[in-house]
Amino acid sequence: MLHRVRSAVAHLVSSGGPPGSGSSVLPTPASPNPIAHPVAPRSPPAGAERGTRASGGAVENRGSFSRPTFLQLSPRGLRRAEDHAGRVVQSPPDTGRRLPWRTGYAEVINAGKSRHNEDQACCEVVYVESRQARMGGPGKSISDQGNQGLYFHYWGLFDGHAGGGAAEMASRLLHRHIREQLRGLVEILQDPSPPPLCLPSTTEASVSLELSCPGGSQPCWPLQKEDEHMAREQRNQYAVGGCCALVAVYLLGKMYVANAGDSRAIIVRNGDIIPMSREFTPETERQRLQLLGFLKPELLGNEFTHLEFPRRVQPKELGQRMLYRDQSMTGWAYKKIELQDLRFPLVCGEGKKARVMATIGVTRGLGDHNLKVSSSTLPVKPFLSCFPEVQVYDLTQYEHCPDDVLILGTDGLWDVSSDKDVADTVDKVLSSFEPNDPSRYTALAQTLVLGARGISREQGWRLPNNKMGSGDDISVFVIPLGGAGSYT
Repeated sequence: MLHRVRSAVAHLVSSGGPPGSGSSVLPTPASPNPIAHPVAPRSPPAGAERGTRASGGAVENRGSFSRPTFLQLSPRGLRRAEDHAGRVVQSPPDTGRRLPWRTGYAEVINAGKSRHNEDQACCEVVYVESRQARMGGPGKSISDQGNQGLYFHYWGLFDGHAGGGAAEMASRLLHRHIREQLRGLVEILQDPSPPPLCLPSTTEASVSLELSCPGGSQPCWPLQKEDEHMAREQRNQYAVGGCCALVAVYLLGKMYVANAGDSRAIIVRNGDIIPMSREFTPETERQRLQLLGFLKPELLGNEFTHLEFPRRVQPKELGQRMLYRDQSMTGWAYKKIELQDLRFPLVCGEGKKARVMATIGVTRGLGDHNLKVSSSTLPVKPFLSCFPEVQVYDLTQYEHCPDDVLILGTDGLWDVSSDKDVADTVDKVLSSFEPNDPSRYTALAQTLVLGARGISREQGWRLPNNKMGSGDDISVFVIPLGGAGSYT
């Protein structure tokens, strides 16, 4: 059962197919009024941002600055939110309706690297109606069919690059894809008996297969799903760019965390740190990228080599022996330098400066369908996977206290904050509030964002130790795992 739901979550985050009939999220009378996240206008072109280069003359939709609906920002609040100089931290108002699970949220715009905040966020309680209930006939009311559906809680962070269109679109649509994927599994999930070995042919739920690469649990590249839905909308609405996706889904006692990109999630439980994701960058996915370049050399054109060398090979070194490694190697060996080795390496740079095809610094996410190598027609998209890694945490196995939390953060937080830094902040902030204070988790999210942003000084945004603060967009969810009312 756990494998089936986990596969469904992985598939739905990576799937690009349309959400099917009735794709809008409509609260039922039994639903706790999910927070709406309607279509919002997109930002104007911002050029190549966050480690990407412009993609061959594509034009982004012209529109006004938009932020998550649950922030309830007034026009004046929107102007403050896009102030790069002041960088005021934004959170849902205390006077408004609180987020589900007493979730805390805070965000701040970048220090000027892009015109707008390209992060987006979504928080929903979604009702999943079974397909059988849909076919119940006109004589059956919603109350009659109440046992033929279920709810899931949903949190999503979408870190955009080269424009905010992809992140904004993902924040509107991804939870709807999840709902559609789960419709055909409602009866199976609610049945306490062991799940069937095979689904009947009438079951329309599309559940992905989880095949693993040798030596690890990460699905191989042939199983990556093209996010065609986003490609179609980007073509129709001229949105450019892409986004990393970090999603948490609470369903039937388990928390599923799906990550595609360089955002990060950790659980802080009784002071211990439990990683719930890992970053996907050119360095961490070197072997996957090199394998694809080896198997499909046409994707490299005559410009790139799938091999990696300690540094760029020079023409004068032809015929000499140099250290190298390919897709099958974790260590290094020597090879004789040939003419094709003078091409630019598929993966180059280190750390935050690592790039695929000298273009983009993340290897998983959504969008980027128009992204091409600078001054070239070579597309980068074939090397970018939209298939997430899914981690599962069983909340029923532990007795959680009100200070146990799941932290979701975009890379703007983690660029300057370690897991331990965040855990220390969790302990410091939550210990200063009463356990039943509903504002404690928002206060924690704000403190994390402020700590990563730093203070504005003449030398720029600085941390207390005078190191550079994060100049990126920063978005943080704090999700409590224990305490009264957490699981409602």
